[in-house]
Amino acid sequence: MRDPYTVLGVSHTSTDDEIKSAYRNLAKKFHPDVNPGKKDIEQKFKEINAAYDILGDTDKRAKFDRGEMDSGGNERQQQYQQWRSNRSRGAEASGDFADFVAEDIFADLFGGTRARGTRFTGNWGVGEDPFAAAKQRSRGSDIQQALHVSFVEAAMGGRKRVSLPSGKTIEVAVPPGTENGRKLRLKGQGQGGQREGSAGDAIIEIHVEPHPFFTAKGQDIHLELPVTFYEASLGAAVTTPTLEGPVEIKIPKGSNSGTVLRLRGKGIPDPQGARGDQYVKLKVILPDPSDESFTKFAEKWAQNHPYDPRKKAGMV
Repeated sequence: MRDPYTVLGVSHTSTDDEIKSAYRNLAKKFHPDVNPGKKDIEQKFKEINAAYDILGDTDKRAKFDRGEMDSGGNERQQQYQQWRSNRSRGAEASGDFADFVAEDIFADLFGGTRARGTRFTGNWGVGEDPFAAAKQRSRGSDIQQALHVSFVEAAMGGRKRVSLPSGKTIEVAVPPGTENGRKLRLKGQGQGGQREGSAGDAIIEIHVEPHPFFTAKGQDIHLELPVTFYEASLGAAVTTPTLEGPVEIKIPKGSNSGTVLRLRGKGIPDPQGARGDQYVKLKVILPDPSDESFTKFAEKWAQNHPYDPRKKAGMV
């Protein structure tokens, strides 16, 4: 350890009050509670305490000045070894402590009070910390994490595993009907607290991947179903995708593009289990590539059955 006079920034002729004042100023500036998470500051604070442990004690200071004690507080006399042995077993050595009451610094730092008579060893980690009463539990920080789910997983709900920035992997319950951008709060899964404080939370933001043909409107599902001209004209039983897999539906005879069929209870469930509906919009698709026989049939049919759907819709 460095010379304690240098650590505290005082001279060999400084008075006890000057040494105490210098220590108080440094202790306030470099206390770990004022500089959380800074290891170099914590080490500096230990050095300041150790320096004051020598200079704040009249007897120790005199021994140091006479060369009977080194800068680490170790006496150069044989009997000091016995004292160290006793102290390591928890025995209290007489004359160890400076005449220093911790409540002064405590009040300056934190605006509080401390019971009089509490004495400070000046040795961080050994004896009582004068700031112990000021230490309060500190809650850990929240962490943010994105979770990508499929359209069906978001609609129907389920369980997904997510890896947190801490390296921990947890299982997340995705509620049915989860919308893109929804945030789930997982209590106690964030960063750990300080001094036995509670852990923060993990905030999971849900990103719903788009589906190739489903869209959601509230609890209802919509999709456009391609059908052939003869399925639409003659009627047919065809399969359509749903959230739970393909099901068979009946296309009424004479259906047009834009005809909407309703499948009750095939939509998105709510928290109570009630489900919306699925709406299937038909889209008539002609053969691709064009079939010659169909083209000839269409030409002949058009000559004998002219009609104008745009006029019927009021567009012309």
